[in-house]
Amino acid sequence: MSEPRYSIGIDLGTTHSALSYVDLAASDGDKTTQHVMPIAQLTTPGAIAELDLLPSFLYLPHADELKPGDLALPWTGERDFAVGEMARSRGAGTPIRLVSSAKSWLCHPGVDRRATILPSDAPPEVARVSPLDASVRYLTHLREAWNHAHPDAPFDQQHVTVTIPASFDPAARELTAEAASVAGYGAMTLLEEPQAALYSWIEKSTGGWRKSVKVGDVILVVDVGGGTTDLSLIAVIERDGNLELHRVAVGDHILLGGDNMDLALAHVVARKLASQGTQADPWQLRALTYACRSAKETLLSDPSVETVPLVVPSRGSKLIGGSIRTELTRAELTQIILEGFFPPVDSAARPVSRARTGLTQLGLPYAQDAGITRHLAAFLGRQVGALAELDGMHGSSAAPFETNSTFLHPTAVLFNGGVFKSPLLVERLMTTLNGWLQADGGEPARLLEGADLDLAVARGAAYYGFVKRGRGVRIRGGTARSYYVAIESAMPAVPGMEPPVSALCVAPFGMEEGTDAPLPEQEFGLVVGEPVRFRFFGSSVRRQDQVGTMLDYWSADELQELDEIEASLPAEGRGTGEVVPVRLHARVTEAGTLELEAIPRGTDERWKVEFDVRGGAGGASDM
Repeated sequence: MSEPRYSIGIDLGTTHSALSYVDLAASDGDKTTQHVMPIAQLTTPGAIAELDLLPSFLYLPHADELKPGDLALPWTGERDFAVGEMARSRGAGTPIRLVSSAKSWLCHPGVDRRATILPSDAPPEVARVSPLDASVRYLTHLREAWNHAHPDAPFDQQHVTVTIPASFDPAARELTAEAASVAGYGAMTLLEEPQAALYSWIEKSTGGWRKSVKVGDVILVVDVGGGTTDLSLIAVIERDGNLELHRVAVGDHILLGGDNMDLALAHVVARKLASQGTQADPWQLRALTYACRSAKETLLSDPSVETVPLVVPSRGSKLIGGSIRTELTRAELTQIILEGFFPPVDSAARPVSRARTGLTQLGLPYAQDAGITRHLAAFLGRQVGALAELDGMHGSSAAPFETNSTFLHPTAVLFNGGVFKSPLLVERLMTTLNGWLQADGGEPARLLEGADLDLAVARGAAYYGFVKRGRGVRIRGGTARSYYVAIESAMPAVPGMEPPVSALCVAPFGMEEGTDAPLPEQEFGLVVGEPVRFRFFGSSVRRQDQVGTMLDYWSADELQELDEIEASLPAEGRGTGEVVPVRLHARVTEAGTLELEAIPRGTDERWKVEFDVRGGAGGASDM
């Protein structure tokens, strides 16, 4: 394969996807030649337009709904589905045929992500797809659009980076990598979205970033996307006379973002309609949610607009006469999002958990508390010691481990996500954070300006491919957590008591992509020939543990249990249920996924324990 001409960056977003690219041959040092590719897509039946963003929506029309050729694209003939702008707009009127938030479903451990479950509330006559398949279709569309626009530079010959939330666990990372592979991506790298946003800010500064940050700074990246709130901390240190960036912490996976805001706006509008004597049914409420999403994007992107009309069609035969007509105002938008999602709280605030109802509809595990500021306070409090092991941070104003501070002190803030087009939201979060810092005896954090809120992630992913070739500043990070596998104790049976487990560290915090971690020579017993469970844990706070560290006790704040994996390892001539002595070996692939292998004594066999799971269960294979 020849050297790639371009570095392609893909933001596979919950509500929008985008593609940016850097011309490697025309870029050097702080000067890069970068573009955002307009993506050809259907906007209405039979009509093609090139837009910077590809809405991450999939529409599954009725067989008799459209005319032949209405779903054709410039590079293909007839299809039975649409993705992009037409899917979003047409699905707003017929939501039972619209697949949305596939990315959130892809990381939902409570469902089989390869099962045909979307749209989740579609009637039996509507064809369904899996979250994995929906993701494949978006990624495939981007690949095909690239090849159509660049016939002289085939997609599979370029360097490709796909972004994921920093909080994705190993299973969600593996599923994203699989979706890219099925979509024909070949060699591909995964990159955390907050890192991509910072890479974009660095690239846009054309070298000026070195004057905006200094040694000892800790940059807080607040990324509020369509489906998640992603929090990361990146420290600035000096090594051999050069500035270096180190990602030191990421937040939990918080399913809280633009989707929640759209639903909140829809309920506000529905209450307004009810006060006027119009009651929206559940189907209309869902359609109203999609209409509010579009209205929100218009109000946030165009300050001159004060009111956006909303029209929700009826399901009856009198379509026009039965439509609901209302509006969303800028004042309503600001009040709901500002006070509902960015409430002013103190640094001791924590997300509120409520008692759950015994029975609930199957759906996405949204965060129970919509207050992003409370989630931020919890994140900074949990990471109070995150800098203690990082050389060059002692004496920094961001180093609360040297004081009596109760939370880590960021010195700079970078925002990402379309909601931050509103200056009010930026001001609210900065005012809240700086209030915490002042009360804790810290210096105020400064805002890093100039971010591209819609396209930063795709642009940063493309720039990352340029950086990986040794031609720019790289953010050092590796794995965002330490990972552990449960080891069951060998003990006599005790009535009513499960055997205790220890947690063996198989991948330490910060383990770099493309590296291996052979565990000590200690052997463990591996059950073969019958179904067994593998339990895994992750920690964002235990940075000192090394490969082979065995924990007999931990607090709930230190380790969080991940998806367990159910597998049946092939016996290969051994007896069913036989316990085979094995050594363990972990590696982080170049793509950024985690693999764990079990190696039997005295043979060339290798059993790979796969983190890609089905509905919370996974598998293993004989390699």
